[in-house]
Amino acid sequence: MAKVASKNAKVKDQKAAAEAKNWTKVIKAVRSPKSGAYTFKENIVHKDNIKTFMSEK
Repeated sequence: MAKVASKNAKVKDQKAAAEAKNWTKVIKAVRSPKSGAYTFKENIVHKDNIKTFMSEK
């Protein structure tokens, strides 16, 4: 028989899940000055800091 998840585990994870929704994975294409090829810079950023991440060089 399959195990049933307890209600206490779900209550603890709701707060963590609500906080996790504030984070976003951002992928930015960056061009290499030597070869001209594109590389990708990935980072997990708080939703309030996305514009600052994208404006960085």
